[in-house]
Amino acid sequence: MNLRDLSYVVAVADLGHFGRAAEQCHVSQPALSGQIRKLEDHLGVSLFERTKRRVSLTPAGEDVVEKARQVLQLVGQIEDSARSQSDPLSGELRLGLIPTIAPYLTPSLLPALHHHLPKVALSLREDMTYVLEQALLDGKVDAAILATDVSHPRLDQIRLYDEPFWIALPSKHALTKEDEVDLDDLKSEDLLLLEDGHCLRDQVLSFCRHGRSRSSNICTQQTSLNTILALVGAEAGVTLVPAMSLRGPWVTDSGIAVRKEKSGDAKRSITLAFRSSYPKRKLLEKLADIICAIVPDTVTPERR
Repeated sequence: MNLRDLSYVVAVADLGHFGRAAEQCHVSQPALSGQIRKLEDHLGVSLFERTKRRVSLTPAGEDVVEKARQVLQLVGQIEDSARSQSDPLSGELRLGLIPTIAPYLTPSLLPALHHHLPKVALSLREDMTYVLEQALLDGKVDAAILATDVSHPRLDQIRLYDEPFWIALPSKHALTKEDEVDLDDLKSEDLLLLEDGHCLRDQVLSFCRHGRSRSSNICTQQTSLNTILALVGAEAGVTLVPAMSLRGPWVTDSGIAVRKEKSGDAKRSITLAFRSSYPKRKLLEKLADIICAIVPDTVTPERR
């Protein structure tokens, strides 16, 4: 048994296909299949159920893959730890971001990282919170910018900034006459929301329902904030948007008006999440400093 065989097994488990796993591992399919067969013979169990249509893990395979991930992750940590001793502000950084942060933060973040961390090779992954948290635990990303606190004991976080929500209205809406809008004034409005799985959806609902006699009507569920805003411009409803999104081109759309939320209670905390065992804490501290330095005045950074 060796690390190469374990990486082959994990690749097949992730992709559900021997051919694609071989391509990812840069080997021929017969070579990959042969090594996995040898490993199965060595262990005395079948790791995969093979049919013409699909490949799935056996119960024994599920246990082996889980442990193989841990071994490969530990090896990666050993390598990272060794590299970080020589220069902690260099090497690869795999960063995840949720969809309601990525398009508004990255245009400023990328040039800042290139300037302040020139030896860091950055790769980005945009996905929903629960996917990124699992990617952190599996060692597929090193850190992730999230809008919720981490709850898993193997994860830690650095607070970045508090981000208020603004209210997006059709430009002809009666509430656009006000400089600030009370959430109570939205009780009878059609509230446009992202689909289930987005933390922004849950946050918006909590602000619009908490302590109020009537809950907002849910007009639709959409997959992107841009789609939601297009519907606001079409007078299909209203929504709450994070302050960083005010950097987006949609703000100049004549069909949409934005107003401050009156109470100031509608906001979210943005954090940089990572595995507690990640060896390059100094790099993440530097990343946090950079992010806090480039955010606009519409948010409140934790550090300057």
